[in-house]
Amino acid sequence: MSGRRFQVPRELLVVLIVCAAVGLFGSWWVDQRWGTRSSPPGPEEIKAEERADIRDGTDVLRSLENAAVKVVEKVGPAVVRIETIEKAVVNDFFVGQIVQEREGIGSGVIIDKDGHIITNNHVISDASEIMVYLPERRDPYRGRVVGTDPFTDLAVVRISGGDLPTAPLGDSDKLRVGQFVIAIGNPYGFESSVTLGLVSALGRGLLLDPKYNLQIEGVIQTDASINPGNSGGPLLNLDGEVVGINTAIIQNAQGIGFAIPINTARDIAEELIAHGKILRLGILGGTVDEVFAARYERETGNKLPVKSGVFIVEVVPNEPAAAAGLQPGDLIIAAGGEQIRSMEELVAKVKEAGHGGELNIDFFRGEERFVTTARL
Repeated sequence: MSGRRFQVPRELLVVLIVCAAVGLFGSWWVDQRWGTRSSPPGPEEIKAEERADIRDGTDVLRSLENAAVKVVEKVGPAVVRIETIEKAVVNDFFVGQIVQEREGIGSGVIIDKDGHIITNNHVISDASEIMVYLPERRDPYRGRVVGTDPFTDLAVVRISGGDLPTAPLGDSDKLRVGQFVIAIGNPYGFESSVTLGLVSALGRGLLLDPKYNLQIEGVIQTDASINPGNSGGPLLNLDGEVVGINTAIIQNAQGIGFAIPINTARDIAEELIAHGKILRLGILGGTVDEVFAARYERETGNKLPVKSGVFIVEVVPNEPAAAAGLQPGDLIIAAGGEQIRSMEELVAKVKEAGHGGELNIDFFRGEERFVTTARL
């Protein structure tokens, strides 16, 4: 046997290497394409996944349900039914003067142990008698009006009684669109009715009185059902805190209700409790500037005597401005001896004068300048 080593021809070696490479690549490609793919889930696996999804959804709904129940149990006792009687003397052709009575109903919420109740102004305005009913209590409390504010449609009523339930007040600035809210009230006299919905929008403007163009800003819009009789009741978050006071609905519209933010209602209530009224001049108007003056001249054909100040559009009856003789069309240019260039400056001067104070007001009526004193 020869001692010579066996040598593979170079051409054959190249062919073997190429074949090996192709084989390895083919094996990898087949494995990637089919080898590692799991088999499709069977019917039992699909049913198990569906059951898990249903279980998760049910848990979420049950959690929401439990939260709503706890809120109602926590706050419900502090939500009251308010019944009013308005008496009016009318002249009858046959019998002379007769007294007619008109009944009304609304809701309210007790906010402290002293028996103060926040409700809507339109619920108790012009009422001769106010009766307040607590849930599961047959005998009513007699309510006394502490103060009202038609500018925000808010009022405070007080009842006297021991160990009254109260509702905690939240922070309406923390509300977010899409958040769940709960409305409690007495729609159509059905006591302690509960509805659930969402915060549909924030910062809405709500026209309270078309006659005086009276509008409140920053209102909460919700699709939680608010019906006649719900007015004055609380709008609650899922922590059981009052975040709004239900105030209005749009007639013949479904799922559109409005509530006054509790931060606004709290400030109004505190001032009413302390002073019996809200410190306001009692005018509706706007700041005068170059743009306003040009528009006024274009629409009326008249020129304003000056191009800064506050133009009065409406004067609210029984308010300091009306008592001082101010009229729509007057142009306020100074208050307290200082020039007024905007509504904000005028409001600041009113607050500076304070409850019971007096404020001298300079104004134009046409081309003539006058001075009057508003007693606040």
